Order: sequence, then C-alpha cells, then structure tokens
Amino acid sequence: MGEAKTIKPRIAIPVPHSGDRTYAERALPQYEDAVCGAGGEPVRIELDQTPVEVLKQIESCDGVLLPGSRADVDPQKYGAERHEKTAATDPQRDAADRLLLRDAYKLHKPVLGICYGMQSLNVYRSGTLVQHIESVINHSAGRTVAKAHTVEVAPGSRLAEIVGSSQAVPVNSSHHQSADAVGDGLRVVARSSEDGIIEALEGTAPRHFVLAVQWHPERSVKDAQELAQPAHAIFRAFIEAARARHAELAGELKSAGRSR
Repeated sequence: MGEAKTIKPRIAIPVPHSGDRTYAERALPQYEDAVCGAGGEPVRIELDQTPVEVLKQIESCDGVLLPGSRADVDPQKYGAERHEKTAATDPQRDAADRLLLRDAYKLHKPVLGICYGMQSLNVYRSGTLVQHIESVINHSAGRTVAKAHTVEVAPGSRLAEIVGSSQAVPVNSSHHQSADAVGDGLRVVARSSEDGIIEALEGTAPRHFVLAVQWHPERSVKDAQELAQPAHAIFRAFIEAARARHAELAGELKSAGRSR
C-alpha cells in the first residue's frame, strides 16, 4: 500500500499550440506545475512528432491532460459551417489529442480536459460546439480576472464529490466556445449560474475517470482559498485516478505474464 502511494503517475500533456511557441511555453508550465503539485509527473507531448513517436511516448503514461489552446476545433468535424469568429484550427494539436484520447479510452486511462481540451474531448466523442458565445456574461474575461463568474455543479456528480459543493463554485474564464450537443458517454455536470452555458462534462462509465472543465483550474491553484481549493481538488482527484489506474495496469500485465 505504501509503495502504491509513492508512485508518481505519468501524465501526458500535449503542447498547447503548434504555431505559437511563445504562448505554448507560457501556458504549459502552469499545467505541469499543477500536475506536480498533485503528485504526478508531467510528460510533454511535442506536436511535431510522428504518430508512432507519440504512441511510443504515451505507452508509459497513466493519464491524459488536454490543455487549453489558441486554436478552435474545426467545425467540419461536427458538421457545422464555420462561424466568422471561429479561430484557425491546429491540425497537429488535433492529431495529438485524437491519439491520446484513443489510447485513454482503449486502456481506461484517466482524462482531464481543460478549456479547449473539453471542446476537443466533446467533439472526439461526436458532440458539437457553440462556435461563439453570445451572452451578458463575459466568458472570455482572461487570465487577469481571477473570478469571472460562478458555476452550478450537478448534485451527485463526480465533480460535486471532488469540489465538495454544488452551489455557486467561483471560476475564472477564458473561452468563446463551449459544448453544445454532448458527446457519447459524457454528461453535463456544471453550467454557468447566470446564463446556463455548459461549463463541465464528465464520463458516464463508472470505472473510467473522464472530467472536463471549461475554466482553468491550473491558473487558480495559487489564488485565494475559494478558488484554490476546488482547483487543487480537481488535480488531486485526477492524479489519484491515474495512480490507481497505474496499479491496475501493472496488475493486468503481471496476470498476463503468469498466464503465458
């Protein structure tokens, strides 16, 4: 039991954007620091690798974190015409996300999606997106606004258990798109308190940790307690799920070896 607790699960994190390295290098350390702070080991997935190289790298990973991005998911992927405010796509990031999600769903590795990562996950699961939010609430308030609005978390959900609340959880906000039709095997577990925009999804399979949030908990871990507590809790739950899956996969490999 003590040995299992000391394991640092390896978490695959794709570089946020292939065309803007300055943005990527500024954003990525926040995700890596949050993973380290929760007891995990971040593994950068560079976007200029071949699929074979990516698959080789993620073989040893126990979970997947899909970060934000300056790109938008190609609306053709969910059968929509491009909105005039939809940003350019990032095919390399998109390809990496697909490989990571395919591996995670095949082997039941935990998944945490953040902002663009939530949108990428939803489209991967055959969901659709709102291409540009029209609301009285400013969902693209940016990193300088620590508390942009609150979200109502669905009672009884995994997210409610993680953050310890279902009432008016404060969040930051830096997005102009959101989930619309929800993808296969996902459910809505949080909405913006003021306008009902979908703010979190989670997987419906009870033995597979899949959670995606539209805000940026990696930015809140060093903020005031009301913001830091739920942010820390999300990363801790994700890392604990990855640690547990690491132990399960190790056990499955041992069993397979004995049966030969």
